[in-house]
Amino acid sequence: MNPTPPATKRNNHTRHSRRWLPYAGAVAIVALIVAGLWPQPAPVEIARVTVGVLRATVNEEGKTRIKQRFLVAAPVTGQLRRIPFKPGAEVLAGQTVLAVIDPLSPALLDARSRALAEARRDTASAHLEKARAAHTFAASELRRFDKLFADKTVSIQELETAQWREAAAAKEQAAADSALRQAEAELVEFTSSPDGGTSSERSPTEVKAPASGRVLRVLEESSRVVTAGTPLLEIGNPSDLEVVIEVLSRDGAAIAPGTKVELEQWGGDGPLAAQVRLVEPAAFTKVSALGVEEQRVNVIADLLAPPGQRRNLGDNFRVEARIVVWETNQALKVPSGALFRRGQEWAAFVVANGRARLRPVKAGRSSGAETQVLEGLKEGEMVILYPGDRVRDGQRVKPIQV
Repeated sequence: MNPTPPATKRNNHTRHSRRWLPYAGAVAIVALIVAGLWPQPAPVEIARVTVGVLRATVNEEGKTRIKQRFLVAAPVTGQLRRIPFKPGAEVLAGQTVLAVIDPLSPALLDARSRALAEARRDTASAHLEKARAAHTFAASELRRFDKLFADKTVSIQELETAQWREAAAAKEQAAADSALRQAEAELVEFTSSPDGGTSSERSPTEVKAPASGRVLRVLEESSRVVTAGTPLLEIGNPSDLEVVIEVLSRDGAAIAPGTKVELEQWGGDGPLAAQVRLVEPAAFTKVSALGVEEQRVNVIADLLAPPGQRRNLGDNFRVEARIVVWETNQALKVPSGALFRRGQEWAAFVVANGRARLRPVKAGRSSGAETQVLEGLKEGEMVILYPGDRVRDGQRVKPIQV
């Protein structure tokens, strides 16, 4: 036999290899399709169940105010001298003269007012003369009736009538005399003494500080005529501050006197310590920024931080208040994003052996970022954060630590 040439053998092997290429390609394509359709573990963010400090707080805006503030008013009517004080000036109780009020000069009273005062004086004098004449007549008539009654000429009723007329005339004379004295006193302001002054010289009235502190506001700075009761200045002690916090009435019902308060965003470094002194017994209606009517109540807190730590904090300053209504150092807690509602209960997904396992949970207090776990989870377990609809019970997951 003639042996097969080597070239022929190589050609046969090449044809045999090409015959299997389509099958190999089909197998590769099927493998790729299967690999693409094969369920992949879902990437999820996880967090650990821990034990630590947890507290529930009520966070609201508040503002500072001075506990004892004094509104100084003019005690008399007169010409106010210019007040030299500016906001922030220190004053001492009973020593610092805040304002000086001079009595009004009679020259400022016009001729018409003087004529009216003279007319009132003349009218009162005429009424007094009339009352005196009436009293004289009534007294004479009473003496005559006394004699007639002694002679049994008039009855007892006529005598009592005469006595009543005499008593009434005496009272009218006394009233007319008082009216005359009042009219004369008003006219004194227009009477000038020989040296050009008034017949009733009065010294200026000094208004002294009722308490020590600082001037908060100057309400009447310029010199002008003021009436009695006109507000002049407002003073107080800026180091004696309290905080007024408006909270929802349902939150205010859970706040008790003595509750711890932390004040933030007040302009300094670190929070300031405070304590609730009073929750006002009456709430009020306030419209929120969204137009919703809310029932709110004022919570009054005393600052515990010494004045040296809040040197620049003054009256009506804005602060962020954090009222601690509950706190513990040994709370089993998870991030709030790990819990979700399932019907009427809470639930969470726990990562076990690479799969998500649904676990019912009993939740307790919440601080907003973290929530207390009463039942359902153990310390050290890993829970899925924000699972949403993409995670199911038993699904394979790929944890991503946050």
